[in-house]
Amino acid sequence: MSADAWFTLAVVVITLGMLATERVSPPLLVVGAVTVLLVTGVIDAKAALSGFSNEAVITIAALYVLAGAAEATGALDHFNRVTLGRTPARPDQRHATRRELSRMLWPSTLASAFVYNTPIIGMVAPQVAAWSRRTRRSPSWYLMALNAAVLLGGMVTAIGTTTNVVMSGLLENAGRKPLGLFEITPVGLPIAIAGVLLVIVLAPKLVPSRHASSEGLGAARAFTVEMVIVPGSPLVGRSVADAGLRSLEGVYLVEITRNGQSINPVAPEERLEAGERLIFAGNIDRIVDLQRVPGLVSAEEPHFAVAGEGAGRQFFEVVVGPASSLSGTTLKDAGFRAAYQAAVVAIHRAGERVAGKLGQVRLRPGDVLLVLAGADFASRWRDSGEFLVVAPLEGVRPLRRDRALLTGLILTGFVIAATTGVLSVLEAALVAAIAIVGLGILSPTEARQSVNLNVVVTLAASFGLGAAIYASGLASELAKLLIDVFGGLGDIGVLAGVLLSTVVLTQLVTNNATAVVMFPIALATANESGLSARPFAIAVAVAASMSFLTPIGYQTNMIVYGMGGYRFWDFVRLGIPLLVLTVTISLVVIPIVFPLR
Repeated sequence: MSADAWFTLAVVVITLGMLATERVSPPLLVVGAVTVLLVTGVIDAKAALSGFSNEAVITIAALYVLAGAAEATGALDHFNRVTLGRTPARPDQRHATRRELSRMLWPSTLASAFVYNTPIIGMVAPQVAAWSRRTRRSPSWYLMALNAAVLLGGMVTAIGTTTNVVMSGLLENAGRKPLGLFEITPVGLPIAIAGVLLVIVLAPKLVPSRHASSEGLGAARAFTVEMVIVPGSPLVGRSVADAGLRSLEGVYLVEITRNGQSINPVAPEERLEAGERLIFAGNIDRIVDLQRVPGLVSAEEPHFAVAGEGAGRQFFEVVVGPASSLSGTTLKDAGFRAAYQAAVVAIHRAGERVAGKLGQVRLRPGDVLLVLAGADFASRWRDSGEFLVVAPLEGVRPLRRDRALLTGLILTGFVIAATTGVLSVLEAALVAAIAIVGLGILSPTEARQSVNLNVVVTLAASFGLGAAIYASGLASELAKLLIDVFGGLGDIGVLAGVLLSTVVLTQLVTNNATAVVMFPIALATANESGLSARPFAIAVAVAASMSFLTPIGYQTNMIVYGMGGYRFWDFVRLGIPLLVLTVTISLVVIPIVFPLR
């Protein structure tokens, strides 16, 4: 090999090794590696910066905005309710049932064909975990299976995962035709169907019951919140137990107000009626989570308009000060909504539960109020003396249900425009993202925050890394090595060598880095063997998404790893049979759909 090839190999190995350890910021690491290759003359500036003008990177950023809008408005909540159900677990249930997994995995697989893996897991996994706790199930029974299904679904279309979008961009950079939206479907669809079926059959046997490290850490501050059952709610006519309100994790139903009469304590068989007021006590995250229970709204919701519109609203925690005009009075008597342009959603009082309607609670110094207000609330009241503390509630945003339908229409329009070819994926994604901001579903700041800049910058810079692998001659040398090892098995053997190399690498580093590193090697292998390059590119795209064996292989693995309380070897137990199946199907189907010669 040439000196440039040896040097590039060293840079790539060091970069991948450090990415696997997760001790250095990925954008800093990849940008630094590309900078070294630029400064040393392995690549020129055009190659180093090629990713920053590639449409794949722009598409990824735009789709993050769409995912952010879906999360902010709860546009997928109905989808989640349909797939999850409400029935509590049986007392003797020790694992997920195959029926439960079928209800959850098939729709998630379908959705992940059109929405990126990471946003889907980010939106759905917390709700699955919350549903599991509410219905007395272990989240670990479902989260690993959900993650596998989403990874499999991402293989079905060219926009199902960032890896496929990156592969399309890499092909375009190499002067070849980018991936068509459904070009990869004949390969990805049978893999996804067979893979999900295998997960449904094996997960109940192979996935153990685990508990997340955050569970069981003791009682959190108990807030009291008042909710109302709206007419037409699916809760109407159901018992408290059947509605799943008896076993809410971190939240306790303490009182029902019906026709002015209080029911306390609340029996599990108590039937729910429209218009009833339900008083819950629990920790703040779970209290806010109640806004996702269908047919249940905050008693203060009719007054939320005082907090401003849509994107400008957020939650704050405020502590009533001893000199506050609120001390010794009620929210109603103080005219809190009009005076502060905010609505109190819940109250916490140290050492006791707050009883009665929130508006009639006589406040004391030290009471903590969960307030929904405009973004300027902190600046207006932080130094007023009314409150000892005014702090925005990080990581928890109020749902904008009034924009959920509009968001759903925009998402549907995006999918239709992209699938029918009326617009390219890039054009459809940009139009949809602009509509999200222009119609006020997300503010420009929130849209920017919904984009994972670490991912976008890392991807853009990694194109330069791939260019160096090709320009230095390293791709050609590694291709010759693969041909020497696997060439004796024929054309399928050469394809298998590329696919298996990609599978091994993607267990250690993220899918996108794997695709960028393996793409030039795959192209060089095809050229050296006199074979068509297209099936090799498809093999890399598919294999790069097979990160089933380790929690560090992909960022969604890490999300469910912590949320489900898994151990490292839990992934291996389900991952090995899944990997054997998907690799086998790939080697059979790819040469049929994309002939090697």
